Amino acid sequence: MRIALCNEVLKEPWPRTVATISELGYDGIEVAPYTLANDVRGLSQSDRRRIREEAESYGLGICGLHWLLVSPPGLHLAHPDSHIRERAVVYLGELARLCSELGGSVMVLGSPKQRSTLSGQSRDEAWALLRESLRRASALAEDHSVVIALEPLARSLTDTVNSVKEALRMLEEVGSPALRINLDVYSMTDEGRPYADIIRDAGPHLAHFHANDTNGLAPGMGSANYREILLALKTIGYGGWLSVEILAPIDDPVGAAKAGLKHLWETLRVT
Repeated sequence: MRIALCNEVLKEPWPRTVATISELGYDGIEVAPYTLANDVRGLSQSDRRRIREEAESYGLGICGLHWLLVSPPGLHLAHPDSHIRERAVVYLGELARLCSELGGSVMVLGSPKQRSTLSGQSRDEAWALLRESLRRASALAEDHSVVIALEPLARSLTDTVNSVKEALRMLEEVGSPALRINLDVYSMTDEGRPYADIIRDAGPHLAHFHANDTNGLAPGMGSANYREILLALKTIGYGGWLSVEILAPIDDPVGAAKAGLKHLWETLRVT
């Protein structure tokens, strides 16, 4: 399993970000598109080549994208207005193109605010509209050989797709090989059951993994049992990326990223 760092953690310009991530000893980068441009359609082909080449010059792979719909504003995959949903789906298609051009293969669909139920909307109504959007977005992703990894999120973040079982149900209803699952330790904790059971449920549908902790900080900075987590990942034959993602505010992101990587390395050695 290779280990990446989510670039928005560092809050630095891209050239400095790739240098820092390399210096820390990571294998790759997971990119939040809003850190590159408010709307990625404004990135030229030369911009895209430069972003990829700067990462590669440090020996880093770009594993994919996350925080997909933070910008531009006004996107929502379960909005009752079909025009708003259409804009969100089209933008996911543009992100799939970007992901492929940067050398990535997975787009983590968290984006809680862009999939939650809206005023006057039932959870079932939001589910049905999200399913329709994911069917279309998955087809666009497949065109670029990219996978959308649907992320079950904690109930404090969204009310739509909160468990691995709900994510599996959505995958079955959408029926696309380009729609799979991302698991995130912070949100897994919200399920209130063993991490190993959740990972086992995801099984072959698991395309990506976010390594953080029960408090939203880096691995080892909370109470998550990473021995259990990494053993479960090995047991299901997971060979994808572990991406360190820090959700909570922190004064020393570089120090946290360094500590998280160290914790993963040390735990992998004894697992």
